[in-house]
Amino acid sequence: MTSVAGVCWGLVFWEQDGRAYAGVTGPETRTGSAPVPEGAAFTGIEFAVGTSLRAVPTAALVDGGVELPGTTRRTFRLNGERWETPGPDDAEALVERLVRAGTVVRDPLVAEVLRGHRPAVSGRTVERRFRAATGLTRGAVRQIERARTAAELLAAGDPAADVVAKLDYFDEPHLARALRCYVGRTARQLREGTGGAIALDLDQRLTL
Repeated sequence: MTSVAGVCWGLVFWEQDGRAYAGVTGPETRTGSAPVPEGAAFTGIEFAVGTSLRAVPTAALVDGGVELPGTTRRTFRLNGERWETPGPDDAEALVERLVRAGTVVRDPLVAEVLRGHRPAVSGRTVERRFRAATGLTRGAVRQIERARTAAELLAAGDPAADVVAKLDYFDEPHLARALRCYVGRTARQLREGTGGAIALDLDQRLTL
């Protein structure tokens, strides 16, 4: 499956051949290929930009991730504690428990910036806090999110010229370069649904 660039970190749980696994996935700054083991069943949680794991700096997860040891069908270990392994219907409850325990935290300054506000601190402080919380620059986040939105619009049937105008790309070649870098598809492939399986879903992000 084609893995699309993304700005969020997440937790993923899967079972294969009777064994259970869990891992932390990081933001991805470029498109790539993601293995989909035959017969595996996955549950994933994607966290909003600006949230992070207290025990693992998000910057250390960029374009990578870590597998969590000692995972069973019933529990997994994170930040030195045991947690119940969630199913698709238990994700929000798990997130609430992680937040209450202080395992998942949010930088309010990053959330404020993402809402379009201008905090009363220097630009250098904003950029430092943004990088610490997300592992990315604000510019990288904007570019990746814009390319993902463009891909969604093209997949829904919007003409490339309309997407260029709507998302303020300079021209269609500019859009094409962004799609190639961050999505791994051309505008035509997205419109026609060709090119194989692709991980592109903006609607399952959990916010804090």
